[in-house]
Amino acid sequence: MLLTLPGSASAAAGKTDVNSTAAAAGVLRVYNNNIENLVVNNSDGTCTRISGPDHLTSILVDDNGQKGTAGVVAPDILIVQQLRGTGQTEAYANQLAAKFGYPAGTYGSIVVWTDPEPWGSTHKCSDQSLGDLKKKQTNAIIWNTRTLSLSSGDISKYWSAGWLKPGTAYNNGAGCTLYKPPSNDDGATNEHKWKRTSAIAARFTIKATGTTVFAATMHLPEQNRQNACGGAGHTGIAGSGIHIGADATSLMNASTIRIVGVDANRTGIAANTLSGFGMTGYGAKPTMNSSKIDYLFIRGDVRQSSIDHTVSGTKSNHLALYGFVNY
Repeated sequence: MLLTLPGSASAAAGKTDVNSTAAAAGVLRVYNNNIENLVVNNSDGTCTRISGPDHLTSILVDDNGQKGTAGVVAPDILIVQQLRGTGQTEAYANQLAAKFGYPAGTYGSIVVWTDPEPWGSTHKCSDQSLGDLKKKQTNAIIWNTRTLSLSSGDISKYWSAGWLKPGTAYNNGAGCTLYKPPSNDDGATNEHKWKRTSAIAARFTIKATGTTVFAATMHLPEQNRQNACGGAGHTGIAGSGIHIGADATSLMNASTIRIVGVDANRTGIAANTLSGFGMTGYGAKPTMNSSKIDYLFIRGDVRQSSIDHTVSGTKSNHLALYGFVNY
């Protein structure tokens, strides 16, 4: 796991503080998206590479759910899945900073795996050079250092997803294991695939008020769609395949606002799945083709959304979700 530290305060001197309005108004702007390594799979077998700035333009919205307006404010937290590692995450975070006139380093990042090993073959791209860009996959949280602070002790250890290894009987979760060695994929091609499902969380503090904010990023295996697995011998929270690691649970329990963003690879996960932790799911529209497999759970005073918290036209195979939280 790597924490990218923020840039210096002096580097930001003289810049217009776009987020000062948000802080004064007490709004925490949160997004979740599986960005698919910024490579989109098309229905004809081709793939299209997307730039970070273009992707960001496609997900960021104003208070009315509209993109590209003067009311689009710099986000506070981006919960993201499927990046190649620290290099791509830092570049994406710096492109976000530049979009709002901030210097590089304004957005910090927490990455599960700095440089995960490649896995897979074509990744369904007819152009192998684009398929190769999807072979390294990890998950991250990107955060705005102008509005949020983070102590190194407030970052959880990573935790592994659960899965049903192919050929194993399910029996209501009895066959489930943690998706990591020795229970990983057979054969060299997919040996390291399990790393794309490693989760991580952190507890931030809103600088203006001292309010604590928990955020977690998760990406569950494809097998979760047919057989929910949260870990060894169980189906996860409310049969969803979702579980939260021990370190992360401690941070969550010590936080006022709580946020979980997840590509669950599973349909039908109810909005009240994490209600035991005080969280509600936001957005009910499909997020990938005709299926809803991406979820954003929040504990907090979430503003209503005219677009059901789901951003159409996201330049990824997954639609982005967002929640603007009053504090």
